[in-house]
Amino acid sequence: MRCTLHRRSPVSARSRFILRWSRNAFLVAGVLILGYRSFVLIDAKVYQASEARHFQQQIKGFHPAIAGEGRVREVSIHPSTGNALGEIELTRIGVTAMILEGTDERTLRRAVGHIPGTPLPGQPGNVAIAGHRDTFFRALRNVREDDEITLMTLDGSYRYRVDSIRVVAPKDTEVLANSGGDFLTLVTCYPFYFVGPAPKRFIVRAQRISQ
Repeated sequence: MRCTLHRRSPVSARSRFILRWSRNAFLVAGVLILGYRSFVLIDAKVYQASEARHFQQQIKGFHPAIAGEGRVREVSIHPSTGNALGEIELTRIGVTAMILEGTDERTLRRAVGHIPGTPLPGQPGNVAIAGHRDTFFRALRNVREDDEITLMTLDGSYRYRVDSIRVVAPKDTEVLANSGGDFLTLVTCYPFYFVGPAPKRFIVRAQRISQ
């Protein structure tokens, strides 16, 4: 029987090179993505701690007026994108976050954002706040009707009770419209564990309650 030696095909060698290069490229990309993700989370945590400390220092020494249902107060906040408006808290599900003005990517990376064009906390109408489903508003998946939400600003403390939870399409902007009364609308993407840009929006609406 004749034994022969077969030269390795140049195509085969090229394929191995491409596979090896691709594997290394994916590894580097994975490390970079994880590194960026870690940076984003740390940056948000540090920013929240700093802003919360500054906010507490601002309200220390005086107690913001408690604004009940039907009481309209003059709001002294004049927001611009990225400025802090106050703090939101949903005690039962463990959500506490500073509220900034605007919904640009940098703002929502560091906090939850007041949606421009909607009333400010303390003003009559439908106050709307957006947040990312994988950071500050992740716990909204556990929200229930009758949960209480508190907005604290330098102008007052405002309490709301959740009265509806629903999922809508991104174009269903009527959820932000004023429909009579004082409401708070929280907006985040849905499903919560969807990979990539989520196709729906998770909407929590709460009505203002008196103290």
